[in-house]
Amino acid sequence: MLDRILIFFERYSFGVCTYLGEKFKISQTKIRLFFIYTSFLAVGFPLVFYFFAAFFLDIRNYIKKIRFQFKEI
Repeated sequence: MLDRILIFFERYSFGVCTYLGEKFKISQTKIRLFFIYTSFLAVGFPLVFYFFAAFFLDIRNYIKKIRFQFKEI
C-alpha cells in the first residue's frame, strides 16, 4: 500500500523535483525530503516555492510547444 502511494506522488509531482535533481545533479529523494523538512520548519514557504516552480515549468513547456509549432509552418 505504501509503495502505491509513493509511486502516485512520484508520478504526479509536477516534475519539479526531477527538474531540480537533473539541473543540480542531486538525488530526487533528497530534494523531496528537503521540501518536507523545510515546510515543517518554515510553515509552508517551501510549498509556495514548489507550486510556483511547477507553474513556471508548465508555462515554459507550453511556450516551447508553441514555438516549435510556429517553426514547422
